[in-house]
Amino acid sequence: MGRVYKSYLSNPKIYVCKNCRSHLTSRDQIFSKDFVGKFGPAYLFTSCINMTIGPSEDRVLKTGLHTVADIYCVDCNDLIGWTYEAAYVDDQKYKIGKYILEKEKITKIRLPY
Repeated sequence: MGRVYKSYLSNPKIYVCKNCRSHLTSRDQIFSKDFVGKFGPAYLFTSCINMTIGPSEDRVLKTGLHTVADIYCVDCNDLIGWTYEAAYVDDQKYKIGKYILEKEKITKIRLPY
């Protein structure tokens, strides 16, 4: 495997991978905290960095059928959540292009500036 290039956030309040501490997103990117993932509570974010996207698949979730792709930390390859690629119920289309991060897989840190 080649060299891993990572991005770093400058926002003082960020979420990182619980396993390797790679920067993933900032607190101001939270769209909703009212989600449940495979491992329990989850957050919906508008953007996410330092992740890779797996293959797309259709999943029946609590809110109906969606096309999603699992997302993995680019550094440690830990499964951290998924991204919504399509929603088949009109009132769920707001999720398309957003990211679910599992609370169990991330931790919040405050940078010293």
